[in-house]
Amino acid sequence: MSGTGAQSKSKTDSPMEYQMNHKRRGLALIFNQEKLQDLTERHDTNKDRDNLTERLQDLGFEVKLHNDKNKEEMLKEMHKVAAANHTDADCFVCIFLTCGEEGQINTSNDSIKIKEITDLFRGDQCKSLVGKPKIFIFQAFAGNKLEAAVTGMMAGDTDEEVEEAANIYTIPAGADFLMCYSVAEESGSFYIQDLCETLQQHGSTMEFTELLTLVNLKVSRHNIKLRGGEMQKIQMPYFTSMLTKKLYFRSKK
Repeated sequence: MSGTGAQSKSKTDSPMEYQMNHKRRGLALIFNQEKLQDLTERHDTNKDRDNLTERLQDLGFEVKLHNDKNKEEMLKEMHKVAAANHTDADCFVCIFLTCGEEGQINTSNDSIKIKEITDLFRGDQCKSLVGKPKIFIFQAFAGNKLEAAVTGMMAGDTDEEVEEAANIYTIPAGADFLMCYSVAEESGSFYIQDLCETLQQHGSTMEFTELLTLVNLKVSRHNIKLRGGEMQKIQMPYFTSMLTKKLYFRSKK
């Protein structure tokens, strides 16, 4: 028993890993937009919200849900959280289940630039999260943004696709950010479903960016039959890591 405990502590204290031995795992915000300013409704989003809540709670997060917030309400909450004291927390997670395009996400009455949100958590703005992982997940339906299914080639390999992705999403400057993006289809998100399944299976044992890579693989294997059955396409998520160490969510028990 003592040898196992010593080995676990040694892994946690590794200089190559983020310290995840604070009093709290940290706060996880989920902004769930079922209804948007153009009166459209995002079906199945509440199921994604509930699945994410369960998985994050399993990892020890304090989850706070925000449903159908307008721009002012969302920004007020983000400013409040950025100004809070996270000294005793391991990290911070923020998830948006919504629509969006061109570096923006939609609320119930307007859109917000992604940069306006992430800038609040830079080191000079949120000092108690300096050196800690700040994870942002954007599931944002943006029309027909599915990739053509091809054999022997991963979606996103071409210069044109990379340039298009860069125009849609904004990457924050500064260390210790992890940005995850998924263009969700109208009938629900394979990405969130596969993310929740993978978190359930490997969330407390697998290094987190490796886990996200496994999620990408799972999502890439989903085929979607379009109307008329003429073509099949896939949804290809991606993530951009500015993490400086390995990230594990080992159990605190």
